[in-house]
Amino acid sequence: QRQLVESGGGLVQAGDSLRLSCTASGFTFSNYIMGWFRQAPGKEREFVGRIVGYGNTFYADSVKGRFTISRDNIKNTVYLQMNSLKPEDTAVYFCAARFWSKAVSEYDYWGQGTQVTVSS
Repeated sequence: QRQLVESGGGLVQAGDSLRLSCTASGFTFSNYIMGWFRQAPGKEREFVGRIVGYGNTFYADSVKGRFTISRDNIKNTVYLQMNSLKPEDTAVYFCAARFWSKAVSEYDYWGQGTQVTVSS
């Protein structure tokens, strides 16, 4: 069964850090580009960043310099390190997996999401 499970969300104060994890199972993790997305209440889902199998990363402008994505292909896990958090970072965060040859919008698998709340 192909599955993504996020963890690490919570309630933090502005300026704090938080690290999210997403563990994959049921597919060859290293062949997949892993993306992070978020969705705030009343807003559309937003791209946060992604990491390819060998580690190259790309970020949305809104998080560049504050968020870092990494992956461990042995543990089948991708991480989202979030620093200098702001109240506007409050959202449900999702990880997603896209086979390396697919188009940028064609993610194959999605996690259930984890809530991140940043208080001011």
